[in-house]
Amino acid sequence: MVSFIHTADLHLGLEFKSANFSRQRADERRVELWNTFERIVNKSIEDEVDFLLIAGDLFEEEFFTYKDINRVKDTLSKADKVNIVIVAGNHDTYNKKSLYGLVDWPNNVTVLGKEGIEIKEYPDLNTHVYGFSWDRGEIQEDILKDFGGLDEDRVNILVIHGDLLNKESKYLPLDKSILVHLGFDYIALGHIHKPIIISDKMAYCGSPEPLDFGETGEHGIIFGTISDGATSIDFIPFSKRIFIERPIEIDETMGYFDIINKIQECDNKESKGKNLYRIILKGILNSGIEVNVSDMERSLQDDFYYIEIVDETIIDYDLDELARDNRDNIVGYFIEEMKKKDLDDRINRQALYIGLEALLKGKVEL
Repeated sequence: MVSFIHTADLHLGLEFKSANFSRQRADERRVELWNTFERIVNKSIEDEVDFLLIAGDLFEEEFFTYKDINRVKDTLSKADKVNIVIVAGNHDTYNKKSLYGLVDWPNNVTVLGKEGIEIKEYPDLNTHVYGFSWDRGEIQEDILKDFGGLDEDRVNILVIHGDLLNKESKYLPLDKSILVHLGFDYIALGHIHKPIIISDKMAYCGSPEPLDFGETGEHGIIFGTISDGATSIDFIPFSKRIFIERPIEIDETMGYFDIINKIQECDNKESKGKNLYRIILKGILNSGIEVNVSDMERSLQDDFYYIEIVDETIIDYDLDELARDNRDNIVGYFIEEMKKKDLDDRINRQALYIGLEALLKGKVEL
């Protein structure tokens, strides 16, 4: 039996410049990326796996330094009984200028595929590991078109960073049917940050730490075994924190502190104190209430590790006054038509407000 841990897309060194975090929170997340990387290596040691497979974007080459790559080497050297295979992705390319080439890697670490698909043989495990490393930021050619056959008497693993979801991608488009046809016992994919189990023999592990609100939900690593031609894999949640989006529905009867209380009640205390939240206010807002997002975030910062609020509410209009002021235009006509409906019905009332919002802005936003 061959066992492995599959990870990718750690993006060590990322500075989170595009995030809305404070500098303090961004620095904390940078440290947590390193801590999670070290926890993954430690788990590979504790679980005594045969392989740790790192499928690209281990680090952010824009921000990474020689000291950083040596820290990676020192961390991996602790797992001296684990065979560690790394391939480069589009954020940590392997070329003449690459930090990968400046390090004297320990014997258990192989950076694979810097000149096309490359094989590394592990005779004691009866295993061949294939890998491909990026040498530039965009690749669209079919790198598998000349790939030869596999030795079916061996366990065969492919480690590759590419896009299986978009055939027109600039980021190494991959074809699922071709990959399946090649016959690998396992294909360790990187590039897509959300975990996707395609089959027992092919998966994106996702980024072990989510990087922004486009990466909500659980993040982690994959543990797998290959025995007698059968592959078994399990996704293991592993991130320090998760990004959570919570829509909060409000109505015209709610005051400012009612809204604050509803946000506070959106989750349990432990989760709020640990994770990163985006609260999306929806529904109808009392016209006498002002939603100042910045003030709300500041008033709630003791309840949440991180919170940002998005206001998507619609103002509760004074319909009689609005109708009088617009009796000779389309706004007035629209109100009179909608009044013929049952406005105590929530759906009808919300349709009225959405229509008014669009008419008063002079455009419809989809």
